[in-house]
Amino acid sequence: MLAAGAVTYTGSTTNAYADVQVSMDAKTAADGKQYWVQNHLVPKDVAQSKADTGGKRKKWLLVWAGDENIADTLVKDVKNLPGSLGGGLGKIRNALPGPDFLAVIDATEGSPTYGKVVNTATVGPLVENEPHHMQYVWHKGDTIYAGALFAAATYAFDVSALPQLKLKGVSLPTQTLGGSVPDAYWTLKDGTSYGTYMGGPVVPGPYRYDNGQVVVGNGFAGSPGEVVHFDKEGKVLSQNPAATPQGDNQKLCDNLPQLGAPTCANPHGIQAREDLNTLVTSDYAEPRNIILDPVKQPSPYLRRPTVRTYDISDRNHPKLKTVSYLPDGPRADPKDPLHSESRAVMETTVTNLPGHKGAFAQTMQGGAVYYTPDITAREPHWREVFDDGSANKAIYEKNDANGASSNGGWIQTSPDDKYLYRAIVGRQKGTLGPDDPGTTGGVYVLDIQKLLAAGPGYQGSIDTKEKARHGGGGVLPTVVGAAPINAGVPGAGPHWGAYDNFALGADGFYRETDQPQHLAVSNYFVARSGLDGDHKVNLLNLGKDGKVAVDQNFRDEFTGQVGINFNRKSWPHGDFGNAKPHSELFVVADADLK
Repeated sequence: MLAAGAVTYTGSTTNAYADVQVSMDAKTAADGKQYWVQNHLVPKDVAQSKADTGGKRKKWLLVWAGDENIADTLVKDVKNLPGSLGGGLGKIRNALPGPDFLAVIDATEGSPTYGKVVNTATVGPLVENEPHHMQYVWHKGDTIYAGALFAAATYAFDVSALPQLKLKGVSLPTQTLGGSVPDAYWTLKDGTSYGTYMGGPVVPGPYRYDNGQVVVGNGFAGSPGEVVHFDKEGKVLSQNPAATPQGDNQKLCDNLPQLGAPTCANPHGIQAREDLNTLVTSDYAEPRNIILDPVKQPSPYLRRPTVRTYDISDRNHPKLKTVSYLPDGPRADPKDPLHSESRAVMETTVTNLPGHKGAFAQTMQGGAVYYTPDITAREPHWREVFDDGSANKAIYEKNDANGASSNGGWIQTSPDDKYLYRAIVGRQKGTLGPDDPGTTGGVYVLDIQKLLAAGPGYQGSIDTKEKARHGGGGVLPTVVGAAPINAGVPGAGPHWGAYDNFALGADGFYRETDQPQHLAVSNYFVARSGLDGDHKVNLLNLGKDGKVAVDQNFRDEFTGQVGINFNRKSWPHGDFGNAKPHSELFVVADADLK
């Protein structure tokens, strides 16, 4: 549980949403039932903003968020939910599951409605989706793929006419019997997408893939997971095994219940280099055990140390090529392997430019950043090149320099391959013992230019505790920018983020840029894991030199505080109370983007 907890906004917001235009777009799914997205547009805000800015075209921040309710059993403020059980039976509605939604927020600098929620596009009839990730970056014409962690569904949205959305389709668990617990997505140039399904087959036992491989899994949210290929409407084109036929290292890869062929194949992060015909995924954890027992893990080896590469020469059938085990670093303690540098490889990010073949991976419990210079190699060689402890004091001067269990989530290379963006929640108080004060989380930026320029023969790694605390020197990454989120509060920083890849041109239209000027981050992980956050979304200003600072103008429309607070009584879709913002994307309507 976060020490800071979550603050519920109790003021009246109903009048702000008195005039809402409601429209629904529905599609028939594979089960023959109707699934929908329902827009709740606040037209006066959109009209006012365009009038006051001379018709300036809009940039939007889309946030995939879940309804907070009594099912979030580990949320510190559940007793204070508006209309909770403690408020009497007549006010119980807000404590019950409500609709999950995509919030459409005005992200246009200088707009009078900057930071306002102008539409909540709710999904139905499924509730308790636990909205999780979308793709990492959006390009014109792309479908938005949004995963439902608990419902094992993938939604495909049409965002061409923002601020309104349409539903292209939805994939249900019956379409992905080989895996469950969808996590993240990577959109290809043809508009299709790969998605990671971190959990095991929907039903325990053997599952046969189209390529003939048979895997034996221990069931929903267990192991092993898979990679799914979706078309533009969210239809499943193929399911592809992440597990090797012979299994993985038995000592390092635990399963509950145990499997005959132990596996670490629980893919979470996913990115691709189409020009190199290579896909990279990172294995995080056997997901259901993280949720069921967040306080005391039955085994540290349920958190994974592995990264996988796939040959995607045949785009519809990614073929598993390598499984790499990240090495432990100088902080590793055999008595407490949960916090060793290699544990819980949550994310991976590829480089972008044709001259580069490398990729980075980061660990959540391990608190480290790894790099391989060549993802096409027969056996990619990964080395630790940065420890989160080296960034702790840059984020907040009172932090210690211990990167263990930094709870890092988002990591992303800049489009020009100069910088590496990183979001960390921070270490929660008491994680490393009763006297552990924890650390403030936030965002930091690494300069990776020397490392990439050094090529495959680069020298250096984080191999001493001194380097872990202060950086490795030489060509290894260095901190060039950092900003705290919730300064002074341990374990209350951001889990996820996105960079703003759009800039307004002299002709009044937006174009993609390889030098983002903003980042967006959200302070929420998964409530049932005990890492809940304060449910705020912040924007940060980003300089060409990598300097970063929280945008003080991006403020909540009701509280006036910096950051958009998803803990509020009312939304355009009704008085459903607090919501949990997990992931975000910068998006521009097709008509406003060249």
